[in-house]
Amino acid sequence: MSLANLSQKERENALNEVRILASLQHEFIIGYKESFTTDNGKTLCIVMDYASDGDLYQKIVKHKKERSYFPEDTVWRILISAVQALCILHNFNIYHRDIKSANIFLNKNGSAVLGDLNVSKVAKNGMLYTQTGTPYYASPEVWKDLPYDSKSDVWSLGCVFYEVLALVPPFRAKDMNGLFKKVTEGSFVEPPKVFSP
Repeated sequence: MSLANLSQKERENALNEVRILASLQHEFIIGYKESFTTDNGKTLCIVMDYASDGDLYQKIVKHKKERSYFPEDTVWRILISAVQALCILHNFNIYHRDIKSANIFLNKNGSAVLGDLNVSKVAKNGMLYTQTGTPYYASPEVWKDLPYDSKSDVWSLGCVFYEVLALVPPFRAKDMNGLFKKVTEGSFVEPPKVFSP
């Protein structure tokens, strides 16, 4: 990643990801190997484990294109892996703050790992206040610019798994105002009935 064109905040986020990844070793969180700079400090390189089967978003797009659904056992395996990863983060008072399908990485053996921790933050007093994340997955508290805690990550993960089932995010609208209204009202269509209750 080129540091030359990044804002100070973006540089801090990149270094934050390095610190958090280096402090965590867990089978369901993308593995950190090392980091270094090149070009006289202008480029940051982060070496992580390779996720051999891409990310969950790519799989959702593929299923959508093929008009097929994920096998239910695959949904469970990915969900359980993501929940375990969140538990590890939350046990250390680390909130991911950008849970989305593109940040869950897959391996050919069927395992899933959580990655992209660049906006993750340690909550020293249990609550965070900075609005961040991807709008489709952001919790009502984040949308309303209220203090939030680990439950916002859980909300985002729920949105991801709705998307795994339905192949579209639960909250969709033509503009941000419409999306704000749907998220804060909790207004969504039931997922397809092809899965067990």
